[in-house]
Amino acid sequence: MMTMTDFEAACEDVSFTGNARDALGRFLAEYSAWLWGCGATCVRIDKNVGRIAMTYGYRADVAVMPRHVTVCLSDEGGSVQTYTQRVVKAGINFDINTELSALSWSIRDGKLSLDDAEKRFRTIVGQLYVDNFHILWLTSLANASFCRLFGGDAAAMGVVFIATAAGYFLKQRFLRGKMDIRVFFFLCAFISATLASGCGLFGWGTTPGVAVATSVLYLIPGVPYINAASDMLACHYLCSFSRFADALVLTASLSLGLLTSITVMNNCL
Repeated sequence: MMTMTDFEAACEDVSFTGNARDALGRFLAEYSAWLWGCGATCVRIDKNVGRIAMTYGYRADVAVMPRHVTVCLSDEGGSVQTYTQRVVKAGINFDINTELSALSWSIRDGKLSLDDAEKRFRTIVGQLYVDNFHILWLTSLANASFCRLFGGDAAAMGVVFIATAAGYFLKQRFLRGKMDIRVFFFLCAFISATLASGCGLFGWGTTPGVAVATSVLYLIPGVPYINAASDMLACHYLCSFSRFADALVLTASLSLGLLTSITVMNNCL
């Protein structure tokens, strides 16, 4: 196990000056922006960035704002440099969050130099829009299970499964195309609810209402609500209110899509 004396010596060996220090600061700012954009809490961002900075002999203070992240690097001599990066709007991505956290530990354990860390960072964030059909089918299965939980019959479950798969597939495509998240929440909710309305339109099963109501549950922004509560408890009030407001807007968007579908389909019945 590395002692504090050994760790301090290691920090001295990798301490940066000049352009190298700027490279570290820019890397940490972009790293923080990606963590925030992919759904990490402020506590995780603070810990990961602090861990990396400490490895190179610096102290990092992170200021997370709704649209920007600022990293202040200070050394033992009191010199401070500030680096700001615009937040990446990438959508919730647990895979990237997990890999970026693992990256911070790899740097902390001395397994990666800064250059190698940047290369691995680019590889991680480059996987952002890789389609994961396992998630698509598991999400569809989960939504069908919710349908059953709320009293839906077998026909409703089957329709919800298909409606969720179609909506989630389009969600992946809209994310790849960088469409406004509020717009594609509305469109995905509208499409899924419209497909689920087939139960009532064609007389499949006895619980068409449950099918329509549960077809959009996969869009509920649960993670932003949870992160808002976490940031509130950690005294990051501005970030907490920002995330809560974003979650409310997304909830309103999917609700509007659901309402529009119900209105259109009722006119068709």
